[in-house]
Amino acid sequence: MKTQLRPALVMLALLTLITGVVYPLAVTGIAQLAFPHQANGSLIVIDGKTYGSELIGQNFDDPKYFWGRLSATAVTPYNAFDAETLTASSGSNYGPLNPALIEAVQARIDALKAADPDNTLPIPVDLVTASGSGLDPHISVDAALYQAGRVASARGLSEADVVALINQHTEGRQFGFLGEPRVNVLLLNLALDELK
Repeated sequence: MKTQLRPALVMLALLTLITGVVYPLAVTGIAQLAFPHQANGSLIVIDGKTYGSELIGQNFDDPKYFWGRLSATAVTPYNAFDAETLTASSGSNYGPLNPALIEAVQARIDALKAADPDNTLPIPVDLVTASGSGLDPHISVDAALYQAGRVASARGLSEADVVALINQHTEGRQFGFLGEPRVNVLLLNLALDELK
């Protein structure tokens, strides 16, 4: 028994040290050296103030800002910088015939129409549905263009200037072929604030 117990405890201690201390420290160190911005959460910091992360959607409902996708996480959107409102990432898991999903979509359609009653463009689906995680920071180019008139009007800008800003902040497909062109809502809204 002793001959088996001692090697087992030595291996347990050794593997705990390797996988629980050495490996995490090595990976963290490499990430900090090679990708410090991403390793620290891709935070957007301007003049010492943290506005959010490029990777996590934020809730905007003021007509002078572009609105992102709905969040399925909770009534309070995800906010990693405020422990009181911290929520987890998740989708709603509602099926297409679920009355709760239909009500949420209709409520968002009503909010979009109330904010911009003269807009006759078809409402892009990503403005009325949540992403799988409920935290998607991007919207489609069509969703941004749909809101351009409302944002321009609320800010006293020309729609052409707002569309030009959308074009400047449009990200292409990942690796040139994955996904669709998209716009990061937080980065676009921060750029709008800089136009003042």
